[in-house]
Amino acid sequence: MTTATRTPVVEDLYPSRGPAEVVTPRQEPVVWSAPGAPGPATSGDLASYERDGFLGVEDQITDDEVRLYRTEMERLIADPAVRADERAIVESRSQKVRSIFEVHRLSEVFAALVRDERVVGRARQILGSDVYVHQSRINVKPGFGASGFYWHSDFETWHAEDGMPKMRAVSVSIALTENRDTNGGLMIMPGSHRTFLGCAGATPEDNYKKSLQMQDAGTPSDGALTRFADDHGIRLFTGRAGSATWFDCNCMHGSGDNITPYARSNVFIVFNSVENAAVEPFAAPVRRPEFIGARDFTPVR
Repeated sequence: MTTATRTPVVEDLYPSRGPAEVVTPRQEPVVWSAPGAPGPATSGDLASYERDGFLGVEDQITDDEVRLYRTEMERLIADPAVRADERAIVESRSQKVRSIFEVHRLSEVFAALVRDERVVGRARQILGSDVYVHQSRINVKPGFGASGFYWHSDFETWHAEDGMPKMRAVSVSIALTENRDTNGGLMIMPGSHRTFLGCAGATPEDNYKKSLQMQDAGTPSDGALTRFADDHGIRLFTGRAGSATWFDCNCMHGSGDNITPYARSNVFIVFNSVENAAVEPFAAPVRRPEFIGARDFTPVR
């Protein structure tokens, strides 16, 4: 006689995708490690991250490393096999590559970046545990019309569509080109990470195919965004190539279109705690593909 293996039932602490928007206070810490935990972030860095939900690092990687990663990014973009892969997302208007997902599996160069202690060590400090890669990608955002990313909380999507139970994940966006105030830079509402906004409306099947180019499900109402902006303000991130922005999974953030001639390219890595591994989606009919929401919870070493 055999016993069927069942996915454990996990309480939904953050309801979303229902008939109306729902506001839920954050249930977990922001910084999970004990004071003085070893790693590249200082105690001041961690206090700033806990307060605002983000942390800027001016020299995350060196100029030589920027050149290395940009060369590898350009190689991937130019590879017809990569472009034809479902992990490559193409701009609907220009037909230029917008993003390439799971780059740490497509490229040993980016895999080494994920394992770099300057990167993964800071993630472990923030999350207080070993971590795995929930998602990785390069965002190219070429000039002359690359579309932006509308306001959203990543955790809302990862919870609803990937089954991430708690707010124990952190993202890092490492600039491979200069982040200007004109080329569609990242905007975050400071302090918004302490409030979860559950969005209205059901999740369509295979929603990811549309949302990777233009979001619809999981986007807040105009009224909710206005209240959040009034309460928290908006911070625009600029910086040299090689700088990085670390931000909590529940930050309300977005970016505008890039109509300048200057690309805004970055490598984006999401680290999730191994103690917060994804279960079944909380508000979607099926899981998203693994190249978007990983099901391999092997710790980064």
